[in-house]
Amino acid sequence: MNKLLAFMTLATAVLSNITNAGALSVQVYNPGEQAVFPVTSTLISGEKEAILIDAQFDVHNGQKLAGLIKASGKVLTTIFISGGDPDFYFGLEPVLAAYPQARVVASQHVVDHIVKTKDAKLAYWGPILADAAPQTLTVPKVMTSNQLTLEGENIEIKAMNTPSAFIWIPSLKTALGGVAIHSGLHVWMADSQTPAARAQWLSTLNGLLALQPERVVPGHFHGEEPEGASAVQFTRDYILRFEAELATAHTSADLIKTMTQAYAQLPADDGLTISAKVATGEMSW
Repeated sequence: MNKLLAFMTLATAVLSNITNAGALSVQVYNPGEQAVFPVTSTLISGEKEAILIDAQFDVHNGQKLAGLIKASGKVLTTIFISGGDPDFYFGLEPVLAAYPQARVVASQHVVDHIVKTKDAKLAYWGPILADAAPQTLTVPKVMTSNQLTLEGENIEIKAMNTPSAFIWIPSLKTALGGVAIHSGLHVWMADSQTPAARAQWLSTLNGLLALQPERVVPGHFHGEEPEGASAVQFTRDYILRFEAELATAHTSADLIKTMTQAYAQLPADDGLTISAKVATGEMSW
C-alpha cells in the first residue's frame, strides 16, 4: 500500500496533463524543486511507439523518467536532445539501460556544444550530483533533417542549429520549448551574450507565436505548467526588459537589482546573477 501511494504521489507531482489529438499524445515530466534544475522531458507517443525529447539532468530523475516511459507501454525508438547543456542529457544513462535500442540524436549545433563541454561539465557537476551523477556520457548522433517522424506524423525542429531551437508538433498545435522558453523563473541569458543573439531569440519566439500554438511546454519551468502560449510571451517580455535594463546598468549589481524589482514574484536564483555578470562583461561564460 505504501509503495502504491508513493507511486501515485510521484505520478501526480511530475506528470502533467496529457495532450491527445488523433494519433499522437504528449506527456510532460518536470521534477520541479526535487531537482537542481526544473528541466522538462517530454514523451511523444503514438499507438505503439514513442519519441523522448530530452533526458533530465541526473540519473535519479533519468530513472524515474525511464519508469514513466515503461508505464506508457510504448516502444521508445528515438531520444532527441534539444540542448547542449547537461540538464538536457546527463540523465540518459538509465533511459538507455532500459531502452538500448533507442537512437540518440541532436542537431549539429547541440552535438558540437556537448563534445566541447561535456568533460568539463562532468568534472564540475559530478561531485555536486554525487550518486546522481552519470558514470558514462552519451554523445548524440548528428541529425541533419529538421524533422522526426512518429507513426507517419511529422515532428518539426524549428530554428534548428540555433540556440533557440524548439520542437513543433503540427497535429497537436503544441511546441516544446527546449532552451528557448522559460516560465516561473528568471530566464537564462548567459548564453545569449550579444544584441544580435538576443534579437535572433526574439525572432524565433515571434515565429512561434505566429504558429498560433494551443500549448507551449517550457524547457524550464517552476510551479505549474503555464497555459497556452503564455510562457512564450513571458520569455519574450523578459528578454526585452533585460535588454532595456542592460542599456542603463553600470554594473551587474545594477542589472540584478532592476530585474529583481521588475520580477519580484520570481524565486531568487543564481541564473540571474550569472546572466547579469556575463552581460556586463564582469564574467566570462
